[in-house]
Amino acid sequence: MKSFMASPATIEKKWYVVDATGHTLGRLSSEIAKVLRGKNKPTYTPFIDTGDYVIIVNADKIKVSGNKLEQKTYFNHSGHVGGVRETKLSDMMAKKPTDVITLAVKGMLPKGPLGRSMLKKLHVYASPEHPHAAQKPEALEIKY
Repeated sequence: MKSFMASPATIEKKWYVVDATGHTLGRLSSEIAKVLRGKNKPTYTPFIDTGDYVIIVNADKIKVSGNKLEQKTYFNHSGHVGGVRETKLSDMMAKKPTDVITLAVKGMLPKGPLGRSMLKKLHVYASPEHPHAAQKPEALEIKY
C-alpha cells in the first residue's frame, strides 16, 4: 500500500466562518492555524497548502487572560537607527483589532512562501458582517 500525497489537483478547499466573541486569543489562533494549514484533514501533506479558507468575525470582542492587555507589547522597526516602535495590546485592540488575530495566527504558521500563502486565506473582520456570502461559508465550532 502506498502513502497518499496530496497534489494541487486533488485538494478541495472549503470556507469556514468563526465568531471570535468570548474566545481567548491564543487558543482561537492555534485552532485557526490548524485549519489554515490543513491539519484537520486526513489528506494533510506538510509541503502542500491543503488548508481551507477561514473568515473571523467580531475580532474586537476577543479576550485575553491575565494582565496581557497592559503588558503585552508588539514591536516593529522602521529600519533606521533608533526606529523601534512599541504598541501595547490595549492600543492595538482599540485601533486595529483585526491585526491582533492576524499576527497571532501568522506566528503559528510555517515561515516562508508556504506560510505566506496560507495566511492569505485568513480574512478577519471586526464587525459581524463579511463580504464572503457568495462562497457559502460553513460555521466552524472551535472546541478547546
